[in-house]
Amino acid sequence: MNAELLARAKSLGFSDRQIAHLTGTTEDALRAERKALGLIPSYRLVDTCAAEFEAYTPYYYSTYDRGDDEVTKTDTKKVMILGGGPNRIGQGIEFDYCCVHAAFALKADGFETIMVNSNPETVSTDYDTSDKLFFEPLTLEDVLHIYEREGCWGAIAQFGGQTPLNLALGLKKNGVNIIGTSPESIEIAEDRKLFSAMLDRLNIPQPKNGMATNEEEALTAAHNLSYPVLVRPSFVLGGRAMQIVYTDAELSHYMKFAVEASPERPVLVDKFLEDATEVDVDCIADVGNFPNPADGTVVIGAMLEHIEFAGVHSGDAAMVLPPHTLSQEVIATIRKYTHAMARELLVSGLMNVQYAVKGTTVYVLEVNPRASRTVPFVSKAIGFPLAKLAAQVMAGKSLKELGFTAEVWPKYWAVKESVFPFNRFPGQDIILSPEMRSTGEVMGLDADLGVAYAKAQMAANSPLPLKGRVFISVGDLHKGDVAAVAKSFADLGFELVSTNGTATVLEKAGLKVQRVFKLNEGARPNAVDLLKNKELQLVINTPSGASPRADEVKIRTTAVMTGTPIMTTLSGAKAAALGIAALQKHGYAVKTIQEYH
Repeated sequence: MNAELLARAKSLGFSDRQIAHLTGTTEDALRAERKALGLIPSYRLVDTCAAEFEAYTPYYYSTYDRGDDEVTKTDTKKVMILGGGPNRIGQGIEFDYCCVHAAFALKADGFETIMVNSNPETVSTDYDTSDKLFFEPLTLEDVLHIYEREGCWGAIAQFGGQTPLNLALGLKKNGVNIIGTSPESIEIAEDRKLFSAMLDRLNIPQPKNGMATNEEEALTAAHNLSYPVLVRPSFVLGGRAMQIVYTDAELSHYMKFAVEASPERPVLVDKFLEDATEVDVDCIADVGNFPNPADGTVVIGAMLEHIEFAGVHSGDAAMVLPPHTLSQEVIATIRKYTHAMARELLVSGLMNVQYAVKGTTVYVLEVNPRASRTVPFVSKAIGFPLAKLAAQVMAGKSLKELGFTAEVWPKYWAVKESVFPFNRFPGQDIILSPEMRSTGEVMGLDADLGVAYAKAQMAANSPLPLKGRVFISVGDLHKGDVAAVAKSFADLGFELVSTNGTATVLEKAGLKVQRVFKLNEGARPNAVDLLKNKELQLVINTPSGASPRADEVKIRTTAVMTGTPIMTTLSGAKAAALGIAALQKHGYAVKTIQEYH
């Protein structure tokens, strides 16, 4: 490698990391060598308004081709905001909302805001959001160039989701002032051993767990915990490659084909808590701003109770705010644990905690000292812009100064429902899992929980029917609970349709059922025929086991293709019955979000 070759490689778009890999050196060493040669990028300007009118936000891209640098220099105190990068399933638009609110709040407080993001589809890259926009990839190399070029005072890494969070430690090592919660605290939350040690210190329960760097270790851990177990790689976004496994064969397949395990990136193996209620908590704290953490304030923005049982990714689950089935004792425990962890991690800004509640025991599943997907929903539901407040806290203000010191407990119900792209993927099974699949979310608000849930379903393009026929077919695991759910639909005036196994259970409970053939029996009519003929208004179909049968998948995908509302969990079916009952009784009224606040 020589100066001329290095300059050519950079001009062709090779990253330091790629060149280091190809030449047998490290990224840090190569960066030092490149800087010693004076080889740094220059930034060119894009006219965001195509010369039609004056562009207020300069929009830059980097190049190693010789030429003028078009960045305008200013003396204002600058804060860099790291965006979420390209949108994909698992990288929600919710993180972009947080970045935009941070830019607005800091601009109002007199900072110059510099947005780094490489996604033309989002609001953070609009021409009027920040003072300067760098349309660059979110890598250590590119972010360091911009930070040094602009002479930033600080950088925000906790608003763009997992992508910038993974850069936090590397940026700090290279002299970047990461404002808000420290990268060391982020590391404690991400590193399984450090995290477990923290929970032990605070006497907070967590599901039994283990770690594995290869297949043998994974099997040993699973046998120690007993199946089912939840397996996932560390440091992932949107629960990618996260799976509930029930057998040795499934676990071996997962370790061979789903992940690359290594000592730096071990696979986490957790005991899966079946039928536990999951709760998401978003909180804001300024503890890290004070020399004495006891002087700081911790405020819970919201507790969100999942409608689906634990095991569905929080980005996919339907949620209710405030919690609708939790006891006051459990709520007090959640509050106590959240405050303790925020103080222990010296949080400055936002923190999200995921809990699983089984009986009266509250387990901590994971803690993210960053903005979460639920921040926009929570902010709209409680009437306080959490992301704006968090940005101001990270820049040095206290929650007392900002006038947000008390938990807000709404006097109405807010239901979050996820929107899925299944109609774009014909044949893809729609069963929800720990791996995120939603591409958006909607909100239903009402004084009645059933109506709020029904509004959320309407907004998600799956409005609940008020009459007609409901097809019910559940796996053996759910046969014990299905009769009560079916009875609630029969009481609402629905006709019940079912295949033999489920029909026998419902008839034993004294319910009238029309039997239809299973798909594999070959006779007609079957559930798919009825769906295609629009003779079913609702489908309740839970999976029969760890691996779904082909006929189940056919029923679920046909329901999606025909636009028939479908529930794949009994908890979802109960919520649907509640919503239908409320609509039949009261109907629904429309009220703006401003009227609620």
